Amino acid sequence: MNIALIIENSQAAKSEIVHDALKTVVEPLGHNVHHYGMYSPEDNTQLTYIMNGLLAGILLNSKAADFVVTGCGTGMGSMLGCNAMPGVICGLVIDPTDAFLFGQINDGNAISMPYAKGFGWAAELNLQDCYRKLFEVERGVGYPKERAAIMAKNRNILSEVKAASHHDMLTVLKSVDQDLLKTAISGERFQEYFFANAKDEAIAEYVKSVLAS
Repeated sequence: MNIALIIENSQAAKSEIVHDALKTVVEPLGHNVHHYGMYSPEDNTQLTYIMNGLLAGILLNSKAADFVVTGCGTGMGSMLGCNAMPGVICGLVIDPTDAFLFGQINDGNAISMPYAKGFGWAAELNLQDCYRKLFEVERGVGYPKERAAIMAKNRNILSEVKAASHHDMLTVLKSVDQDLLKTAISGERFQEYFFANAKDEAIAEYVKSVLAS
């Protein structure tokens, strides 16, 4: 599985902590981590939580990523930005119980975490424990197990409602502010990771045209 990491500008100083915690857990499980930035507060591309959402939408809808890990100060902004995108189901994860229940019940494709609120002593251990509860077990099994069937049914209904209430991702990309979009995809390693892994040619070609403009 390709896991994309996206860090918002206010929390860019913690990028290495988050990246290391994620890699420590998921790489031994055979997953790849592609860090799309930010890497430091001084990066040329300054990602806002709105851009985090756009990036998550691009990566998941193009299948360049299978799962997105993102966040901001409280985690709320990035969660809202992600859930504004078609095909993205993002949960707010603060502790390992959140991670476990989101994976078992909602089985979404993105999480947003707070990297300022409550981010104190041993924060990296909490991050690792959250990632373990999310990635070390099979997702979508249900909790409690006797409600697994109704939970799966509700996930499908939510996906259908989201599809009905949203435009497709290519339409979104053509409709949003193009300067905002270009900034969001101008990160140092975006092209390296995205074009090597994207499977939706239409999205990839449009992204390429925006970068060239």
